Amino acid sequence: MLDVSVCQATVDSRWASLSPRIYRLLVEPRLIMPILTVLVAAPWVFRPWRWKRQVSLVGVLLVLLYGLGLSPLGEKLGTKSLTMLIPEDSGQPADAIVILGRGGEFRPNRVQVAVNLWEQGRAPLIFASGIGDAIEIGQMLEAAGVPNEAIDGEPCSATTNENALFTTALLQPQGIKRLILVTDPPHMARSQLTFRSLGFEVIPHPSPLPGSMNSERQQFLVIREWAGLITYGILGRYFDRSTENAAFNVQFINRSEHG
Repeated sequence: MLDVSVCQATVDSRWASLSPRIYRLLVEPRLIMPILTVLVAAPWVFRPWRWKRQVSLVGVLLVLLYGLGLSPLGEKLGTKSLTMLIPEDSGQPADAIVILGRGGEFRPNRVQVAVNLWEQGRAPLIFASGIGDAIEIGQMLEAAGVPNEAIDGEPCSATTNENALFTTALLQPQGIKRLILVTDPPHMARSQLTFRSLGFEVIPHPSPLPGSMNSERQQFLVIREWAGLITYGILGRYFDRSTENAAFNVQFINRSEHG
């Protein structure tokens, strides 16, 4: 397991601490609906404005989409459309099983899925990725009977992008190319595309959401994942990023040697 002392604050980690607050604001109708209402009505205050119909129509569409997104139907459609992007597990053997951290509530299901895959002989190594998760997941794997030499990980990454970058820096030099990726279904599409962009062949194997998660929290998770999926696409994180990967690896190695 990578030493925590190697970790340091990054732009991604600072965004990771801020983004949940932003997403919580987005699912608060008392804050968002007045803004959208102003967007619908304000153009008509400026009578000479030629684009007022178009701007107002955009506002109406946003109101409808927002209302749908916060409804039970919207949550089901959002979840279904995210999971439709995930291909079936091919059943092929892999070089490593990678568990992405998502917080304590998610760990038991992920660990159980990874242990089952390891016991089936799908891969010789289980790698845990995520700040505040990797060390705990490693301990849970040992408690489940996985030998220490079959467990590795990094406790530095604060975002999905960093999960991929740190995992690449540690595993690709070992010749590891094919991964079985373990995370929850809403998170899987973005995770798979991000890891593939850094040169891995990815076999997705979703783990169930926690049984204790209510519909409101699932709704928040789905909205967050759609926002993340779109944002990562805009940032170009689904295309080949070998240049970025090489630069990160050099920076990471220097940090490890002097950390």
